[in-house]
Amino acid sequence: MTEFPSLDVSIWHGDALEQLKQIASSSVQLVVTSPPYNIGKEYEVKREYSDYLSEMTPIISELVRILRPGGSICWQVGNGVRRGEVIPLDALYYPIFKSNGLSLRNRIVWSFGHGLHAQRRFSGRHETILWFTKGDEYVFNLDSVRVPAKYPKKKHYKGPNKGRLSGNPLGKNPGDVWEIINIKALHPEKTDHPCQFPVALVDRLIKSLSNPGDIVVDPFLGSGTTLIAASINGRKGVGIEISQKYIKISKQRMKDFIRGKSRYVIPLEQSPSKVQQKARKESNARWAN
Repeated sequence: MTEFPSLDVSIWHGDALEQLKQIASSSVQLVVTSPPYNIGKEYEVKREYSDYLSEMTPIISELVRILRPGGSICWQVGNGVRRGEVIPLDALYYPIFKSNGLSLRNRIVWSFGHGLHAQRRFSGRHETILWFTKGDEYVFNLDSVRVPAKYPKKKHYKGPNKGRLSGNPLGKNPGDVWEIINIKALHPEKTDHPCQFPVALVDRLIKSLSNPGDIVVDPFLGSGTTLIAASINGRKGVGIEISQKYIKISKQRMKDFIRGKSRYVIPLEQSPSKVQQKARKESNARWAN
């Protein structure tokens, strides 16, 4: 285990299932991860999907155990491809989470502009995030992730609210389709990990589904993105990774973050302006609901 006390985050080396057993039940607010896709990347063994899912099922059960009531799991996956046929991994995972008593709140589509080019089908340009909650009373800080409205000055033209702004002064709900650039060769966050997801993606999930001081866990840490996003937002973080190569990358990224040398991209729309910050502080009960 490597700890970074100044950030209250730690990196654990080992098998995800075994390491998760060391975490207390009902202690974690949020799980954000991108598990192996079973597509033959260097960190996974390609096998039959039935065997792949059988291996992931007990890990999911452990994640549900450590999740506290009101907590969330965000499971980010793409598609598998076998002999030219697309395998929708989110559809395969859905019944496993349901069997553990979780409720699906959103199937978020992460859209990006670049990727591998297909010849006999349309090129894939999106992946999905399955957002599940443990219980119906869950943390959802919508105001913290609102984005600029398309028509911010639009007003009611009739009725008792005539002349008043018709939209929330903090901005609009970002919806369930997120256009966030993925990590390619020239991206400032790029490391040697082949399937790295961007800080901006996790940033929005952490802001909306946890509160400052909460614990965020990533059982497949990879390049350490979840811990970077947790540190930016004042959350505690635990990352589990079996590969020493990727642990080395994660450690370096955390050291760079502490030294103020970390490179990450948060889109302008995810960084509240001073006007939005002021409006957020002044928002009343009408908008809080």
